[in-house]
Amino acid sequence: MTATAPVTAAATTVPDVTLREYGPALSVPLTAGAGRALAAAGILQSATPDPRREGHWLLRAGSRVGAVRTPGGPILRIMPKTPVSRLFFLLGFSLDPARAWRDSREGTVDTGAHDDVVPALAHAVERQVDAALRQGVLQGYREVEESALVVRGRLREAEQIRRHFGRTPPVEIAYDAFTTDTAENRILRAAVEQLLRLPGVPGPVRRRLAHQRLRLADVKPLVRGQELPLWQPSRLNSRYQPALRLAEAVLRGASPEHRPATGAEPLVVDGFLFDMNKLFEDFVTVALREALREHGLTARLQDPHHLDLAGLVGMRPDLVVRTGDGRTPVAVADAKYKIEKADGLLNADLYQALAYATVLGLREAHLVYAAGRQPERFHEVRGTAAGGRPGVRLYQHSLDLSRTPEQLLSTIRELAGKLASAASRPRSPADITQ
Repeated sequence: MTATAPVTAAATTVPDVTLREYGPALSVPLTAGAGRALAAAGILQSATPDPRREGHWLLRAGSRVGAVRTPGGPILRIMPKTPVSRLFFLLGFSLDPARAWRDSREGTVDTGAHDDVVPALAHAVERQVDAALRQGVLQGYREVEESALVVRGRLREAEQIRRHFGRTPPVEIAYDAFTTDTAENRILRAAVEQLLRLPGVPGPVRRRLAHQRLRLADVKPLVRGQELPLWQPSRLNSRYQPALRLAEAVLRGASPEHRPATGAEPLVVDGFLFDMNKLFEDFVTVALREALREHGLTARLQDPHHLDLAGLVGMRPDLVVRTGDGRTPVAVADAKYKIEKADGLLNADLYQALAYATVLGLREAHLVYAAGRQPERFHEVRGTAAGGRPGVRLYQHSLDLSRTPEQLLSTIRELAGKLASAASRPRSPADITQ
């Protein structure tokens, strides 16, 4: 996901270009600088000069969906294969799984009637911010350090000596102020301001966002590129938490920049993009983790291990299922947002799954795809059968994202049951104590 800069008059005069996720390449008129910026940003699967048309570039979208604006070029809208309402269900579940389990019928993110990513996102954030601020702007204590003519709070002795050589006034002081300028409000204001700069936000939504910015006018704005302030969930900010999680999803990325080797000014590609690879992986792993709790099992996401004894080759399975005490691994799974090949086989993924099973000492490993020709298939690995037991099995599962939220969660529960059943089966002879 990327941040944005204000819309310029030049940018609005260029016709928009619509690409489809993993769709065919389109020939688009672009300046050399804008084309290079897109290619360097890595937001498309490919961006290359069109050999048949001078001044045109062939653009092909990959897994990132949303909208971006190039300097002096068109606004590129990348439409997802998955319905927008389903995309935001996946996002909402990843951000707040406890609430999403309860509200699976409708989802947890209100996208209105919008069927494009950016309008839906702007609508969703504005509705969440409005709900958060409905009871008033949250206040809290924040440490303030400043120079003052009177002593308030505690004296900053080291700063007093360094800046004023011990003379007074002014005095360097620090104190706790009760203010609306809190981490929570800074995050909400930053998200609102970023959305106001996005291309394609509808007028009514833009006006409501401007109203929310006005409600947060006393809050200090974040500097672009600055680390997001930290906040801790508590009873006091519980009404803010849905808005904060969604706002952080908006703010998490930064604008990709293309810096020419000549040292010229960088060309910034502005917009907002979801990476469907990351979104699918987050949904699958978080949903499985929550479902596995019903079986008394724990799950670690991105659990670090090493392929070799020397510890030089690292690996991070998306999800490792462990016993309730967290000590013993019983299953491993990886989420893959990929298009299935004609024969249904993705050999590199199977090799990776076998490596996970081998290192963890498991008799099986699971791969979860966003689409597939069969709901489930498995492959038994040669040379791994021993003592009358079958060999290591590599399972491939399909999760159809066109299904309703309730159906998706039902499939996740079924898959969690299969992972949990592995806990009752014996591990491989090469069992490794983790």
